[in-house]
Amino acid sequence: MAHITLSIPEDVYKGMKRHPEIKWSEIARKSIIKYLNELKERRVMESAEIMEVLDKEAVEDLRNMPADRMKEMYGEMVEKEWKRLKSLIQTS
Repeated sequence: MAHITLSIPEDVYKGMKRHPEIKWSEIARKSIIKYLNELKERRVMESAEIMEVLDKEAVEDLRNMPADRMKEMYGEMVEKEWKRLKSLIQTS
């Protein structure tokens, strides 16, 4: 199992110390898993919504696209989205 280190505010840490009976790593693990599952559900829902908007030909093209090309396009999309977000932050 992988290990991570978390930084938390001092007052939160003091509150946690008052409850040594609680396995805080288990709470963090469960919270992270829950959040990841919510992201996954949201992504599936968004994908379904996108498919409804696209015309039938575009949907068929996406379904027939090789997995390696799909991963490549996804990587390009993520990179462009990060650039877009960075530009928004810099102009704020």
